[in-house]
Order: sequence, then C-alpha cells, then structure tokens
Amino acid sequence: MRAQILTLVYHRVPYQNSHNEEIVSHLYHAGFQTGNYADTILHVHQNVYRLHAIILSRSPFLAHLMSTSPQTTGQRVIHVHLDQEPEVTQEGFAIAMGYLYSAISLNLIRPDNARAVLAAGCLLGGMDELCQYSYNVCRQSMSVETIGAWIEFIDSIPQGEGTVTPDLPSTTVFGQYAQRLRDDVFHFLVVTLPEILEVQLPHQEPPSSPNGRDILLRIYSRVPFEMFKSAVESPTFMIGTDQARFKFAKEAIELRKQGVARGLGAEETVVLAFGQSNFGSSAVHITRKLRKRPLWKVNS
Repeated sequence: MRAQILTLVYHRVPYQNSHNEEIVSHLYHAGFQTGNYADTILHVHQNVYRLHAIILSRSPFLAHLMSTSPQTTGQRVIHVHLDQEPEVTQEGFAIAMGYLYSAISLNLIRPDNARAVLAAGCLLGGMDELCQYSYNVCRQSMSVETIGAWIEFIDSIPQGEGTVTPDLPSTTVFGQYAQRLRDDVFHFLVVTLPEILEVQLPHQEPPSSPNGRDILLRIYSRVPFEMFKSAVESPTFMIGTDQARFKFAKEAIELRKQGVARGLGAEETVVLAFGQSNFGSSAVHITRKLRKRPLWKVNS
C-alpha cells in the first residue's frame, strides 16, 4: 500500500496550474500589450494592433478575415470595419481582443463599458465566458438612474412586427443577448422599479421631495408607446388596484403629451374596463389613434 501511494505522488504533475498561468500571463503582457514577435497587423477605428495569427484564430470572425484577406507582405495585415456597429467602442473592442490572450481582461469590465464589451465579444465570437460576464454586468447595472438610457438602447434595437418582444433578426450584433436585454429592461421597468421606489407603500405625510410614484411617472412618460402600453397592461405591474393603475396611466399620458407623444399626430388614451374585460387579463387598456387632419376647402 505504501509503495502504491508513493507511486501516485511521484506521477502527479507538479506546478501545472501555476505553469499554465505563467504562460497565459506572458502571452498577454508580451504578446498582446507589447506586440512582441507579432505576425499580424490589425487596423480598427484609428488604432493599430500588433498581434499573432494563432491567437486571433480563436475568433471565428477574425479567422475568416485572415483567411480571406489578400497578403502582399511578410506580415499579415487585416482591417476591421466597424462603421455599421456603433455599439462596438474602441475600449470594448480592446478588452475583447485582450480576452483572446487571457481571461485577465474580465477585470477591465465595468458597468459603463460592459455593453460595448458584450457587443465586441458577440461580433468576434468564441467568447462565451466574456459575453456572459459582460451581460451579467449589464443586467446588474440597471437602476433608477440608468433605466432611461437602457430604454433608449432597447428602442434602438431592430425588432419585428406584430409583437412587443419579438425574435430579433440575426443581423443584430448582440445576437441572443439582444432579446435577453430587452426582457431584462422590461422586467426592471414593470416589476423591479415599482418595488425599488416603494410605489405601493402609503405615504403618511406629504413628502418634501419627489416620491417614488412621481419618479415612476417621469420614467414612464419617456417610454416608447408599445413598451408603455405593454408595461401598464402587464399583470406583473403591481402598483395597487385597477383604479390606481388607471389613474397612474392617465397621469402618465398627460405627461407624455408634453414629451415623447408631442407632435406625433396621435392621441393616447386609457380605458378602465369593468366586469367582463375585452382586453384579456388586464382591466386597464392603453390605445393610440391618429388624429384626423383638418380638411381645407378650396374656393374656386
């Protein structure tokens, strides 16, 4: 038995993890940051990277680019054009490129750059861990202060017709994460935000500063119509009774007339259904109809 134990100890590979970490650290610092022994020059935005083809081939996007770019010199030269991908910033692209060399790049992801890193990771491909980590940071960054910017972002994503949260076209740079972010923003708007603002809690005294309901009204007054309609009609939008939700929607629509709904040639209204509702499970229904243009009579 003792001889068997000694044999097992003897055949165990020593320092394997630390050795691998040293190699990855060397690749990142000497290869990515310094560009030593580079065989590939990559141009993106106004930046030039000295990189290594064997590492870049981890990305399906870059592997295809390298295999289809004609070479006229000893070093391979490739150009990445991001004119059609405004979500991929210089910083986001640099972090994703560094991730090809080492996972240490994950330490550079912050709430203010996570979406750009996610966009770059989805574009380059082969970075599931980076994309998932960036997505989690994006989701956790949603707050009362940032939800307005997230709503604007979601509204800018192409969507299909006929549904509020349809499947997104494959051309969207965020891929599967586009729909996940859309659902996260909607859930935050409908469920999390009223809870954070404590909208259902009664106020014993008039507040000296804007209360949660006032803040929620201001946010909903800037939400695109389809999202506004779906949020108010959602059974998960818990701000009290149907009458309370109807009153909230009516006040929000008045505010919207001064902002997002102004000058669109459409009129938003809210209906509270009593008894058997024709609007599904919601007793509160939001509609929008085009205003009729005045007819001008031309005298002959």
